[in-house]
Amino acid sequence: MAWDRNQMAARAAQELRDGYYVNLGIGIPTLVANHIPPGVQVTLQSENGMLGIGPFPYEDEADPDLINAGKQTISQLPDSSFFSSADSFAMIRGGHIDLTVLGAMEVSENGDIANWMIPGKMIKGMGGAMDLVAGVKQIIVVMEHVSKNGDPKFIPQCTLPLTGKNVVDMIITDLCVFRRPNHEAPFALIEMAPGVTAEEVAAKTTARYTS
Repeated sequence: MAWDRNQMAARAAQELRDGYYVNLGIGIPTLVANHIPPGVQVTLQSENGMLGIGPFPYEDEADPDLINAGKQTISQLPDSSFFSSADSFAMIRGGHIDLTVLGAMEVSENGDIANWMIPGKMIKGMGGAMDLVAGVKQIIVVMEHVSKNGDPKFIPQCTLPLTGKNVVDMIITDLCVFRRPNHEAPFALIEMAPGVTAEEVAAKTTARYTS
């Protein structure tokens, strides 16, 4: 039985450590905020200029002017701070963010990530992903194991335009978890969702990995 989106986010939340400054990407990664382990204090950062992001508001409490980088309405905390996008990206580029959780269309076996565009499709812009993968200390990708067409997304080489090269530290899919200890080592299969077999993972993965 594969993990659902919330279970994938909860697994990613297990990687958070007390005192971390964390950036959450668009899509499944935003759900990580709902699964921060008890007793773990983290500060969420958004590229559009906010440090200290509160929970998603109820509909009657939403402020349309208070949004995250994914244009979702959010709430503020007593110690939230607001600043320009320039200051926000200075935090990211300066190596002050400990961990980011991102979605992806493809990840290669050597840690390349493609998550910002598909050629021929209109996009709003590249966002902050390229700065995040270059400046953040730890990169976790959370994505479905295969595409809507059933094609593997953890593959030998990315076919889509790259966001970053050799940057991904951990991959969490609906089937399993891959991790590598450093950027010279291969990814290793370290965990599977309940009921998922190693054979199923192998059948839906074209990238090389260890187990």
